[in-house]
Amino acid sequence: MVLHRLFLVLILFVSMVVSAQTPQITMLQRDGKANEIPLLDNRFRIDHNIEEITLLFFRAPGTPAVVLVKPDGSKYYATSSLDNDALQWYDEVSYDLIILKKPTPGPWQVIGQIQKNSRIMVLGDIELEVEALPPLLFRGEVLKVTGRVTNDDKPIEVGYFRDVVTLYVEFSSTNNDEYANFGAGTQSVTDFKDDGREFDERPLDGIFTGEFKLNFPAGEWQPEFFIETPILKRRVIKPPIIIAEPPFNFELMLAGENEFEHGLTISIDESVVKPETIILQGKIFYPNGEEQMFTLDKQERLYRQLAIKNYDWGRYSVEISAFGENINGREFMATLPNYNFEIERPIEKVPELEAPQLPQTALPEPEPEPTISTGLLISIIVAGNLVVLLIGWLAIRVFVQKKPIKIKLPALKNPFKKTEEVIDLNDLGEDENNTTANGSKNDKSGDILNLSMKDN
Repeated sequence: MVLHRLFLVLILFVSMVVSAQTPQITMLQRDGKANEIPLLDNRFRIDHNIEEITLLFFRAPGTPAVVLVKPDGSKYYATSSLDNDALQWYDEVSYDLIILKKPTPGPWQVIGQIQKNSRIMVLGDIELEVEALPPLLFRGEVLKVTGRVTNDDKPIEVGYFRDVVTLYVEFSSTNNDEYANFGAGTQSVTDFKDDGREFDERPLDGIFTGEFKLNFPAGEWQPEFFIETPILKRRVIKPPIIIAEPPFNFELMLAGENEFEHGLTISIDESVVKPETIILQGKIFYPNGEEQMFTLDKQERLYRQLAIKNYDWGRYSVEISAFGENINGREFMATLPNYNFEIERPIEKVPELEAPQLPQTALPEPEPEPTISTGLLISIIVAGNLVVLLIGWLAIRVFVQKKPIKIKLPALKNPFKKTEEVIDLNDLGEDENNTTANGSKNDKSGDILNLSMKDN
């Protein structure tokens, strides 16, 4: 939609000056013939020698698409292009862009709410011309490109056309497995116009001038330049080119413990560029957030030395741009990849805390622990085992075998007695019923217990 709107005035090859009475039209001439057809009262005539014609009708926004009436009375509608290869119809909100191939000669008519600035024109041979690219390029280089759009091999000088045409630039990988960009696909680099802005030198001079940076991987690439509009498409494919790595190498020398500067040596490859023409400038970013601009002027040697302040540990970054001539004598400007390095934070040793010294006091000597001899220890173990066995035997005899335990005690002798006393328990009274009337027991046998003792 946006692309169509940009090219609404693509076919306005004629500047129309409107006066208070009648409009005056200036026609673009080609080979002595006019390539624009006047539109009067919504009528126009097409000659027999016209192979293709483009019609642009501006109408009130939101109104229906116009209707074309052929010389034989038949009509073309916006939907007629679906089944007609000779008709292309772009029905937009406020205009109709129609392309007819081999139109019928004779008077035509358009029906609709047509604006006064509508045009009917004939396109010639539109071509895109782009200058050849330099043979020696490297990654990061800023490249300048110039292109022209011509009509029948002549520059188009009508400002309306140049103002809306955009030139696009692409680089496609050749998929050569010998290079690092194998399988990288297509890189859309830039697009620019003939409007005098950014890198275009002069507005509306018919020359599209632009600059772009080769900020994609090094390798073999094929450049492509093209313009594409609703009514024309042109593409120019250039031969493959080699984009090499930047001809600069870096070597860093870190500062010592008591040194204040790091040293960055930038070596120059004299097989690609001329060292005596090289100027380097850029910016250093320090770990503490400080920035420092620098410039290294031309010198007749193969290296440049850059001093970087030693701000202790942290991340350092250096942006560098190079200016000079390559070995072919072509001036170049390139932005090199940032050079970054980092210094690790030193590990600080934590001092050991000394334990507080307590007043020394004489501690009592520990008493020697009693020791048990091996023999005594064995005796205790054996005795314990015997006791356990004895208890076990008693338990088995009493509770398992149900046998009473009999213990014979020896008779006690009285040392004061000269004669032994014999007591026969069987001779005692038989029972308690054999008692006298006064409660004393009667001896059935009439024996009398003799308790007398012999004289010494």
